[in-house]
Amino acid sequence: MTALADLTKNPVFRFLAKFLAFYLLWYVLYEFLINPWGELDRLVINNSIFFTDHLLHLFGYKTFMSNDPTIRTIGVDGSHGIWIGDPCNGLALFSLFTCFMLALPGPWKHKTWFIPAGILVIHFLNILRITALCIIAYYSPEWLAFNHTYTFTILVYAFIFYFWILWVQRFFLPTRKRP
Repeated sequence: MTALADLTKNPVFRFLAKFLAFYLLWYVLYEFLINPWGELDRLVINNSIFFTDHLLHLFGYKTFMSNDPTIRTIGVDGSHGIWIGDPCNGLALFSLFTCFMLALPGPWKHKTWFIPAGILVIHFLNILRITALCIIAYYSPEWLAFNHTYTFTILVYAFIFYFWILWVQRFFLPTRKRP
């Protein structure tokens, strides 16, 4: 019994238990309510398409897009464009980031602004990713799959990792008593 009590006092164990509980809750909610409902996925995808279209126009590209629930594509005229599926809309990244932040120790007064700010930045990065993928699809469609699968995945996860490190350095470590 003391081994279990010691384990529950371990901060790493407590963090992992909290993270897994939050993520399991998100997973169940998403799989059984949010995804079948479809509106949240559609809202995030439509927002991404809207802002990607504006960014591409800002860079001087003519675009085509469809917000049709089954098509959900955007691209530069003259290309096949890209299709944005539910797994690529960023919701999984929002939830991963949020669950991690909820499980990390630190003051709640800062979590109430840090989590939404992180979600907004992740969403913005995803819009940049979609914009870049549209440009890649136009100039070098043979590189689309590689960049979608590896380059942008690594970049976005690196940013999320950086945000977690920022949290620990700015809001968790300063509150800990130093020897």
